Amino acid sequence: MSTVFYRKKGRRYVPVAEYDQQLMDSYPYGATMVVAKYGSTSRRFHIDPDFAAMIAAGMLGEDAICAAITKASEYRPARKELTQTQLDAWRKLAKALGDDLAPITSASARDIAEAALTAFREEAEKAMKHESVRQAYEHFLTICALVNTQESQ
Repeated sequence: MSTVFYRKKGRRYVPVAEYDQQLMDSYPYGATMVVAKYGSTSRRFHIDPDFAAMIAAGMLGEDAICAAITKASEYRPARKELTQTQLDAWRKLAKALGDDLAPITSASARDIAEAALTAFREEAEKAMKHESVRQAYEHFLTICALVNTQESQ
């Protein structure tokens, strides 16, 4: 059975959303992870429970990683040492073009990846403050060590 939610507009009530408990509780076979953040809820299906801590850290750090990638990929002058005249010209160009700034240069793929990994590492460090996350991570490292030992034989 579904529930319809209404919002009052003027003197009338207008339907704005529908919630179906049966639909929300239906999950496919396998492990499912639900991560709730302020303003959003994410679901990942068919995950390997051994990787749950790493997947959760990635999901929780997604916004920080996107912000780091965006910042790292901003356009900037190719040379860092600019004269005052060049700097003034650059600022004038940036102001004139606004969001359509000409692709003069941008960060390399490596710089962007490093910024993303730094953001991911910071989010993982926050998550590692929780005992259950630390235990899951130690379990993950043990499994990795066992796999590497087996592959080297």
